[in-house]
Amino acid sequence: MEAAGRENPINLPNLLSLVRVGSIPILVGLVYLPGPHWSALAAGLFFVAGLTDLLDGWLARRMKKITVLGQYLDPVADKLLVASLLVVLTEQGRAPAWMTIIIVCREIGVTGLRALAASQRMTVPSDRWGKSKTALQMLGIFLLLLHQPVGGVEVERWGWYALCLAVVITAWSGLAYVVRFRRLLLAKQG
Repeated sequence: MEAAGRENPINLPNLLSLVRVGSIPILVGLVYLPGPHWSALAAGLFFVAGLTDLLDGWLARRMKKITVLGQYLDPVADKLLVASLLVVLTEQGRAPAWMTIIIVCREIGVTGLRALAASQRMTVPSDRWGKSKTALQMLGIFLLLLHQPVGGVEVERWGWYALCLAVVITAWSGLAYVVRFRRLLLAKQG
């Protein structure tokens, strides 16, 4: 890891996070285009964007290019991608508003707690629930983006099921994050 203050924020992992953010307007535009080809293209681009999420963290560790910018940009890029697509899918009637509200509120709340923790010089690490909720959210969105049956399989229904499970894990992981934050805060004060 480069020394703080001397780190170069322009590196491949951070560029991949920026590509993920840059893909959002393209994805949103594709969702509004009618027809199965556009749905498949949107789902494919979303899949590639999801792969950049895996790749940027792996590259940052492997290349020893973990930067302060990257530590904030990576999770924000994920949240912007998920929230943007959920809002559009909700507007189109493909995702229920209550699911989108729970997911977006949890993401904003945890981001706020992370900022508060950082102001107290604390780090509240993610756990397996956080990683599981991200994977399920992305799976649900991917299937809802496909929208059309594939090989006789109603992928939109499976997307809805994945999103239902994602909502449960999202709420649970948010609660677990609040508990971990509180414990760390009490330990620091006590």
